[in-house]
Amino acid sequence: MSRIKAVTPAKQPVEYRHSEKALARPDVGTQAQFRDRKPPATYRYDSSLSPVLDWDSQNPAREQGEALIAALQQHVATLRKTITDIEDSQVEGAAPKALASKRAKSSSSAQVRGDALSQLSSSLADAEETLKKLKALSKPFLAWSGKAERLSFDVPTLPLFVHERLSTKAILETLKGHRREKQLDMFDLFADAERPIHEQVLKAYQYQDDWVNRMILGDSMVVMNSLVHYEGMRGAVQMIYLDPPYGVKFGSNFQPFVRKRDVGHNDDEDMTREPEMVQAYRDTWELGLHSYLTYLRDRLLLSRELLAPTGSIFVQISDENLHHVREVMDEVFGAENSCGIVVFQKTGGAAPKLLSPIADYLLWYSKDKENVKYNQLFRPRELGQPGTELYSFVELPTGEVRRLTPEEVVKPSLLPVGSRPFQTVSLQSPGASESDTEPFEFGRKKYFVNPNRHWATHHLGRTRLVEANRIIESGDESLRYKMYLSDYPVIPLTNIWDDTQQGGFNDLKVYVVQTGTKVIQRCMLMTTEPGDLILDPTCGSGTTAYVAEQWGRRWITIDTSRVPLALARQRLLTATFPWHELKDDAVGPSGGFMYERRQNLRGDEVGGIVPHVTLGSIANNEPPAEEVLVDRPEETKGVTRITGPFAFEATIPNVIDPADLNANVGAASQGNASESRTSAGLQADGSAEPAGFIDRMLEILRKSPVIRLDGNRTVTFRNLRRPAKTLSLSAEGVVVNGQDKPVAFVFGPENGAVVEKLVFEAAKEAFAKSYAHLYVIGFAIQPNARSLIENCEKVVGITATYVQATPDLLMGDLLKNMRSSQIFSVCGMPEIALRKATAPVLEQAKQQNSKGTKETWFEVELLGLDVFDPVTMEVDHRKGKDVPAWFLDTDYNGLSFHVTQAFFPATQAWDNLKRALKGEYDDQVWAHLAGTV
Repeated sequence: MSRIKAVTPAKQPVEYRHSEKALARPDVGTQAQFRDRKPPATYRYDSSLSPVLDWDSQNPAREQGEALIAALQQHVATLRKTITDIEDSQVEGAAPKALASKRAKSSSSAQVRGDALSQLSSSLADAEETLKKLKALSKPFLAWSGKAERLSFDVPTLPLFVHERLSTKAILETLKGHRREKQLDMFDLFADAERPIHEQVLKAYQYQDDWVNRMILGDSMVVMNSLVHYEGMRGAVQMIYLDPPYGVKFGSNFQPFVRKRDVGHNDDEDMTREPEMVQAYRDTWELGLHSYLTYLRDRLLLSRELLAPTGSIFVQISDENLHHVREVMDEVFGAENSCGIVVFQKTGGAAPKLLSPIADYLLWYSKDKENVKYNQLFRPRELGQPGTELYSFVELPTGEVRRLTPEEVVKPSLLPVGSRPFQTVSLQSPGASESDTEPFEFGRKKYFVNPNRHWATHHLGRTRLVEANRIIESGDESLRYKMYLSDYPVIPLTNIWDDTQQGGFNDLKVYVVQTGTKVIQRCMLMTTEPGDLILDPTCGSGTTAYVAEQWGRRWITIDTSRVPLALARQRLLTATFPWHELKDDAVGPSGGFMYERRQNLRGDEVGGIVPHVTLGSIANNEPPAEEVLVDRPEETKGVTRITGPFAFEATIPNVIDPADLNANVGAASQGNASESRTSAGLQADGSAEPAGFIDRMLEILRKSPVIRLDGNRTVTFRNLRRPAKTLSLSAEGVVVNGQDKPVAFVFGPENGAVVEKLVFEAAKEAFAKSYAHLYVIGFAIQPNARSLIENCEKVVGITATYVQATPDLLMGDLLKNMRSSQIFSVCGMPEIALRKATAPVLEQAKQQNSKGTKETWFEVELLGLDVFDPVTMEVDHRKGKDVPAWFLDTDYNGLSFHVTQAFFPATQAWDNLKRALKGEYDDQVWAHLAGTV
């Protein structure tokens, strides 16, 4: 282990910290004591869009409905006219004699007239609301299978627990000495207040802590519901970027390896290499497109709840289902809140039989189009690019004016430095005007305006244009205005983005489903400000979080699988960004970035503020207008910015009280076996789970009776059924591996973690009934339960295996079950060695231990990963250097895991940061973080 060089202040990596606050979430170790549980939340669809209502041409109800709408519309118009007439008569008054006569009358008549007006106004409001609903009923809608069967849906309301706290800064600080000099300082690096356990349990979701960005494992619908009901974040998100599966095929959304991007639809050779990768990038829809649309509509409704009044949502989609998704978004957000469709290039052309599909689409909707936040984006105005075709002249530094050559248009660098391309614009405007038609003398010659025309500016203005060398004589004996390319060096961005192709210098594409950073960056810069909150319900490779970090936005990203979150975590931990200067360092990014006007040696505008010189500004001697380019904030050179602290959270762990567990098991044994509830069927609060959950899990296991193992091996089951009589087991079956053997299953709870008691009771019963093996299937598992499974043969007498069920099983009837679906997979356990540190490490420790205290140093080595093979009943071992990533907390508190050392043995993940710091750390330090010790 080498000595680490001192880091100069200029090279010290820095990070953005946000001044906003957020409710503190409890650490994962406190879930057993967490009692603030909430009932499921119900979300209702717009009942006026129910496809039960028929408006087809064969149905007489359509004509009747349209007649009623027309009659009601006429009634509303009559009411409006009556109210207007009464209000006008009161405001304008009558003749003086009539007014005197009215004053003599009883004041009661005025009261009666006021009451009548109030009643008419109330009737008008009711009629307008009824008319609005009837019109909504008459609108066309998209109907699909399953849509008419329900007008609402329920979402579990689960708390979020913090599993890991991550900070690149903390890891780099650890590099200095592989120890924590000051405990409090280290906690600060993680933005962790380190609250006592009793405060986390009793006052969870009550404290206001510093904001940290968030990476959350769980179904996006459940997570968004938790943000609404536990954290009160309704209306808090400024932008949502949703990149759902494009359709119902595997090919466009899944790849088994980062190095292998050529994947095919339903190809089992591709689908079985990395089980969790399939969970991350597959499409699983029971009813095909029908389930897909239901999946989208539910999540769009939750997105609408979270979106701020000024907020925007972007949904990325291909042309396969663009039309359907737009109709669903019209239903959820309202067609009046559609802000447009962006077409962006994703790839180069191929050579199919028909037109090559090179573009994808962004559907942009707002919460309220009238109040949507919007920043105009621009692209450089450059010769040869669209929009510059009319700039056909150039003014050379010598003053010579000539036409541009075709070569100069294609390659402007051929022009001498100081050259100014321009186009000419007529100095006359249409329409006759007596004041601006007099002759104007230029170059000892008088010029006249054409019939029915007038000068574009007044006489003094034309004189100023001459003084500014802005007037040129045209070949048709008229004067024209010289508009230089540099007068307005940018062009407003439109909805067609043809410069977003991935690969080359734009983006290095390493994932099939990876979205280019430029696409998300433009969406973010258009609709948000620094410090605003960004949500990505479909994390994928983490591009949205990466771009949000780059541009000083707060972010939350969600995924149902650990695989994309692991990829995103590595990407963020090792990323570097430019330091954009802040207006107020104390406030952080929410105070805004600094923008200045700057030019390079060629005179090109390269700053964040550019001028917009016009004929009018010159003629009226006014300063030109300015445009702020939000993608060009001032940048401090020589500063390496790294990702700020973020947390890894999950919705999964809600634990069952063992006392409730025993009571439930006892109750189950008293009843009929077919009606019993196993311990796996308990809800998070200890109450009995409906039999439907166990039956559904068993049905899924029947349809997907294959468990994936490492090395493309499988375990296959048959004859799966509920046991005839049982106290604790959920199912039984036969494993097919050359010699059929009876095996038992126990399912963990739907919204909870597998506990030790559940495993113990199930293992005892399985051993007593002579099953060959016990499979424990769950969405999450407690550490002590996992330890019992690993030692189950020694403790109980039967071998056991923990099988991870993919969280998207919670999608219920939307899930498609097939042999390629990768529903279940066996998870391995790390094998480590802990030993006292070797002599070189001890020597370095003595040098760094300025306090002179005695300390015992240890080395931890990742030997590999052990995966139990239920087929051979042996442990399969993978070497530590083949593990993509592993992390170490040198002072683990038994709750949240603080990553103080992050190792990436199988990749070169730290190379980017190593280059940015330019040798400030010894090469052996980076080699250490790419190792297994």
